[in-house]
Amino acid sequence: MSTLTSFSRRSFLVMPLALAACYNRQNIIEVNGVSMGTTYNIVAVDHDNLIEKAEVQQAVSRALTEVNQAMSNWDAGSEISRINAMPAHVPAAVSAPLAEVMQAAADVNLASEGRFDTTMGPLIELWGFGAPGERAMPGDDAIAAAQARSGHDNTLMLGAGHVQKVRSDAQVYLAGIGKGYGADHVGRALETLGLTDYMVEIGGDLYASGRNPDGLAWQIGIESPNPLDHAMLGVVGVSGRGLASSGDYRNYFEADGQRYSHLIDPATGRPVAHKTASATVLADNAMLADAWSTAMLILGREHGLEIAARHDIAVQFVDRDQTAGFTTYASPAFEALRA
Repeated sequence: MSTLTSFSRRSFLVMPLALAACYNRQNIIEVNGVSMGTTYNIVAVDHDNLIEKAEVQQAVSRALTEVNQAMSNWDAGSEISRINAMPAHVPAAVSAPLAEVMQAAADVNLASEGRFDTTMGPLIELWGFGAPGERAMPGDDAIAAAQARSGHDNTLMLGAGHVQKVRSDAQVYLAGIGKGYGADHVGRALETLGLTDYMVEIGGDLYASGRNPDGLAWQIGIESPNPLDHAMLGVVGVSGRGLASSGDYRNYFEADGQRYSHLIDPATGRPVAHKTASATVLADNAMLADAWSTAMLILGREHGLEIAARHDIAVQFVDRDQTAGFTTYASPAFEALRA
């Protein structure tokens, strides 16, 4: 009889470092709250002291509401929920934001050899990583059946401003790309107020623009994937880019001494089995960083570095080593940006 233990951790692998205490904090606007099923933190520099914090909060709230109305799987009235409820072969018009996200998801899916996939719901549910419930050890037939209901090529057709499902039971989940898009969208809202030096972080995915209050690129610490020590693996300066990290320790279960991550490899229908514990990606925006960090973690370090070289992806992997510690590996593009 198998012994099964479930673990779920809300923890982020990236964190903005503290602002310099000596800076005139009247020029710094900080806003935080809860949205998209997680927390958000925003820091902006108002050089001329012309913008009220309430204005920033209102702009942020509007931007996040817009994202949720388009992409929330938890809102039955959202665009994506309405698409998920539609039958097959019925074209559905989508808003420009949702079309952008779904096209980006399809592009990353193709470039990552299918490892990033927003249609993995049947497999995620099968393994017990969907709605709260008991983790499961499915059989081969059940895995094959769930794979048949998953996959961009199997289930979706994208067109200019519309989408249609190939299968009625296809379901699209945007958790692996939506928070990143949300950070980008909030950043654009800040820019409409005239703010150009800011950092937006939503659930560990972030976009940073301009300079921090010390006049430097925003200093972002990358934490160890060990949830017990929260050691800092390094610091990277981010300006005009998005950054996201994915780790395998946040949500998993153990059965008969073996660890099963919530990261399901679409190619096998099973949790990943490699030694890579986390992947951190720098990209042109937070949306792509979000999607690629998930894809790279599922690919694992060896195959991931091959894909990164092919597509000029800036990624840093952290692998578990034989001494129960961690070893880092970075793509040339990541090294160049860090330098």
